[in-house]
Amino acid sequence: MKEKIHPKDYRFVVFKDVSNDYSFITRSTIKTRETIKWEDGKEYPLVKVEISHKSHPFYTGKMKLVDSAGRVDKFKSRYKKHLEQKQAPREDDNQ
Repeated sequence: MKEKIHPKDYRFVVFKDVSNDYSFITRSTIKTRETIKWEDGKEYPLVKVEISHKSHPFYTGKMKLVDSAGRVDKFKSRYKKHLEQKQAPREDDNQ
C-alpha cells in the first residue's frame, strides 16, 4: 500500500438527510461551513445530504420519489406530448 496518500485530519462530522431529518455522526475530512449541536451537547461540522440509507429506495424497500429541485415535474412536462402520443391507440391497431 502506498504511504502518505491518505489524509490525517479526520474529525467528527454530522451528516443530515434533509429528506427525512435523519442525522448521524462519523469521522470525515470533508470541509463545511455549517455546524450543529449534537446529542452530546458538543458542536460539530454539518453536511446536508439529499439521500441516505434511511431514505434510499434500495435500503428502505419503498419507492419514494425524492425530488427537491422539481426535476421530475420538468421531465414530465417536457415529454408530456410524447407520452400522450405513445399511450393513444393507433388507427392501425383497430384492424
